[in-house]
Amino acid sequence: MLLETDLIERRRKIQKQMGEIGMEGCLLTMPLNLYYLCGSVFNGYYYLPTEGEPQMFVKRPSNFVGKSVHFIRKPEQIPDLLREQGGKSPEKLLLEGDELTYNEHLRLQHIFNLGKIGNITPLIRRMRMIKSPWEIQQMQNTAEKQVLVYSQIPECYRPEMIDLELQYEIEYRMRRNGSIGFFRTFGNHMEIFMGSVLAGKNAEVPSPFDFALGGAGMHPSSPLGANGTPLHTGTSVMIDMAGNYTAYQTDMTRVYAVGKLPTEAYRAHEVSRYLHQKIMDIARPGMACAEIYRKVEERVRQEGLEANFMGTCQQARFVGHGVGMQINEWPVLAPRSKEILQPGMTFALEPKFVIPSVGAVGVENTFLVTESGLKKLTSFPEEIIPLE
Repeated sequence: MLLETDLIERRRKIQKQMGEIGMEGCLLTMPLNLYYLCGSVFNGYYYLPTEGEPQMFVKRPSNFVGKSVHFIRKPEQIPDLLREQGGKSPEKLLLEGDELTYNEHLRLQHIFNLGKIGNITPLIRRMRMIKSPWEIQQMQNTAEKQVLVYSQIPECYRPEMIDLELQYEIEYRMRRNGSIGFFRTFGNHMEIFMGSVLAGKNAEVPSPFDFALGGAGMHPSSPLGANGTPLHTGTSVMIDMAGNYTAYQTDMTRVYAVGKLPTEAYRAHEVSRYLHQKIMDIARPGMACAEIYRKVEERVRQEGLEANFMGTCQQARFVGHGVGMQINEWPVLAPRSKEILQPGMTFALEPKFVIPSVGAVGVENTFLVTESGLKKLTSFPEEIIPLE
């Protein structure tokens, strides 16, 4: 259960910021935002005034229990219910501008007859960058389960498998170990289920989704990840399956090999391992996320691996990203990132390389920013692990 002290502190921070910009409150309906502020998910609306206690307007489920709960059929009932509680219908309101549909946005604007409207989404995303001790513990719990599943991957392999068959076996063990099944992402152009297995040439296939690497996927309607590639000798198998064992995720990639890989694959993989250690040695609160990207890019150029870095025909322009309730939170480790490392941030670092006709190599870990540097949450062997 979410700590009540965390919920109170989150509400207090949002109310303070709303007051500073002259807004009367915010209205939330997206599931993760509801969970973040009230510890529950329901179909309806959560109203947090700049001054006073929150009100929950619930459509479903019919047995929802909580403080200040009002059951409604439609949002048009909310203004009258607020007035019945001795309050007023706000005229200056923050909505989830980056997440609501256009029609829903217009509808709420009309219902409240808003004179001033703003976007609460960036404010909440900035807050979520800094994790509380309770949130950090949830991520540590998730990391332990993710590491346990990765340790079982060699027993999933059988000769003459295809990548999909290996993924099925991994997913089975994930669910047996408590995976909740969701791999939550932010944005309408990001879709993934339980994670990605990239083997051989499939690692070279670009995807429309904003992940580090792509893969053709099982069907044109979902072009990402495993596609039926045979796991023959000399094939690299990159495993990037979800760390989704609590509401808070971790992100970890390891590479497994069928037989012996070419020397170039092992060399590139060692560069990735070196970069992880390098960033752990130098990253401290106050360091710019863009500087981390520049340090990684500089080393990649020195090693002559630019053509293989973060893809081949399509190369990602980031080397890491925030992790929390969603897999693509702030901060982003990219050339134009404006974020500065702060204690309590959690992010994944993923310098990866694609070796044509062999597959992808490289390591990904989730880190916590502490007062003195980085703490690795996903501790597991990082060398290329043989499957046979």
